[in-house]
Amino acid sequence: MSFSGKVKEELAGQFSPARHCQVAEMAALLCGCGHVEKMSDGNIKLWIQTENEAVARKSFTLLRKTFNIETAIVIREGSHLKRGKVYLVEVADPQRAEEILQGTKLSVNNKTGLLEMDNSLVVQMNCCKRAFIRGTFLSSGSISDPEKGYHFEIVCGELAQAEYVRDMINSFDLDAKIVTRKKTFVVYLKEGSQIVDVLNIMEAHIALMELENVRILKEMRNSVNRKVNCETANINKTVSAAVRQMEDIVYVRDTVGLDYLPEGLRDVALTRLENPDATLKELGSLMADPVGKSGVNHRLRKISEIADKLRG
Repeated sequence: MSFSGKVKEELAGQFSPARHCQVAEMAALLCGCGHVEKMSDGNIKLWIQTENEAVARKSFTLLRKTFNIETAIVIREGSHLKRGKVYLVEVADPQRAEEILQGTKLSVNNKTGLLEMDNSLVVQMNCCKRAFIRGTFLSSGSISDPEKGYHFEIVCGELAQAEYVRDMINSFDLDAKIVTRKKTFVVYLKEGSQIVDVLNIMEAHIALMELENVRILKEMRNSVNRKVNCETANINKTVSAAVRQMEDIVYVRDTVGLDYLPEGLRDVALTRLENPDATLKELGSLMADPVGKSGVNHRLRKISEIADKLRG
C-alpha cells in the first residue's frame, strides 16, 4: 500500500466524537466525491462514488452516525480505462437526500453539477475545520511517499472550492497554494514541516510519526554527506598543496641545489622531501628547529616564490 493509501486508511478509522464535526466531515466528502441526480419526477437521488474502499466505509459510517441512514455499499468493476473497483454509497430516498443536503448546508451548482458549500455554518469551530480538511483529503487528496519527496495536494473541480479549502488550511498558520492542472485546481503544500502540521490537523498521528522518522533520517544522511564532502575537499586541498610544494622543492634542488636556500627554508624543504604526506603541523614538529604551523606555511610560500623566480 502506498503512503497516501496508509494515511487514508488511518483517517477512515478516525471519528470525531461530536456530531457537528461528523457533519462537517460528511459535507467535505460530499463536496469531493458526491453526486446528485434529478429524477424525472422532480425528486433527487444522492450518492458518493469513490475508488477507495476506506473512503466508502467512512462515508457509509458517517451517514449512519450523523443522519441515522442505513444504506448499502454497491461495488462495481471499473471501466476498461480504469482498472479496479468503484464503490457507490447511494441514498435513493429523495426525502433523506434532501435532509442530508440541508444538514450539511450543501447546494448543487447548476452549471457544473458539483456540490458546494452554501455557507460556513458547519465549519465555524476549529474542530469542525479539522474534520472538514480530513474529509476533503479523503475524498480528493493525496500525499507523496516521504522517501521520495514532500508533496501534499487536494484536487478541486472549481477555483472557488480550491480557494475555500486553501483558506481553511491556512487558518492553521500554514501556507497552502493553488496551481491549475488541466481543468482542475490543486491546493498543495511542499514543505515537509507543513505536511507534518497538516497531518496533525487531520489527526493522522501514525502517518505523522512515520513521516517525521523519514525526515530525521534524511537530515542525518544530509548532515553526514555534508561533513564527508567537506572533509574530502579539505583532504584534496591538503594533498594538492603538498604536491605543489614537493614540485617547487624538487625544482629548486635540481636547478640550483638546496644549499641555495637560507637555513630555515632548507630545513623545511628537507623535512618535506622526507615526509611528503605530513600536515603542516606535523612538518613543524619534525624539523631540526621545530616551528609552528604558520611558520612552516610561511617558509613553504617563500620556497614557492623562489621556484617561480627560477622558472621565470
